[in-house]
Amino acid sequence: MRYGVVLPGGTAPEQLDQAVLAEQAGWDAVFTWEAAYGVDAWSLLAAMAVRTRRVRLGTMLTPLPWRRPWKVASQVATLDQLSGGRAILAVGVGAVDTELPDAGEVTDLRGRAERLDEGIDLIRALWDGQTSYQGQHYRYQTGRLDLTRAAQPVQQRIPLWVVGVWPRPKSLRRALRCDGIVPQYQVDGRDPGPDDARALRRWLTDHGAGPGFDIVMDGETPTGDPATAAATTRPWAEAGCTWWLETRWEMPHDSPDRMGDIRARIEAGPPGPVA
Repeated sequence: MRYGVVLPGGTAPEQLDQAVLAEQAGWDAVFTWEAAYGVDAWSLLAAMAVRTRRVRLGTMLTPLPWRRPWKVASQVATLDQLSGGRAILAVGVGAVDTELPDAGEVTDLRGRAERLDEGIDLIRALWDGQTSYQGQHYRYQTGRLDLTRAAQPVQQRIPLWVVGVWPRPKSLRRALRCDGIVPQYQVDGRDPGPDDARALRRWLTDHGAGPGFDIVMDGETPTGDPATAAATTRPWAEAGCTWWLETRWEMPHDSPDRMGDIRARIEAGPPGPVA
């Protein structure tokens, strides 16, 4: 299992310092929150790319139906080049929440799901060097091969993770087209457990996912108790999860207490042995 930290918020300089600290403390990845308006995730990740050498970098997560796929593809490819091949793209349909900004984007689930599917296909096509795409919602055509060549990622295949709902087959089939899943578990009102992740891994394997397919789990582990932190993540690793993402989602994200809390947790290091 590998260990990443999701930065809850704060100014761009604060988050940049947290990313540098995460690398020094032994974390495997740093993820930023992509909001409709706020500190721009991709500008921030680009700055992290030139201040770090080892940690992987990405968003948690990008609401792809509300972004232009070709722009996202450009941003991720640029990040991959600047970081020497450390970019990860995590996407979902986007959260519809009254506390989030209303920017007039499409909100019906079917419309978002269709745009998510097409966006994934278009981004992959661009990274593969293709110059045209025709879908129901998106069309892309260019004769500028020089621009296409200049934007090629360093990685042969940038990891692309997608939110998927267990045990919904349609949602899970979308994940099979990607490189990893950020699961949402629908388990009759109870908290999900490692057995649910184990069942998810079994379904994915039975339907063609290879051993390198990522399953992401997120949560909180204590700062001052390494044994308890490791004991929290170990069952998920044994169930087949490949990443643990340390999160601190309580609002406000930028309060002094929250900034102090996340910095202390980062400095304490990941909740288990680094792969």
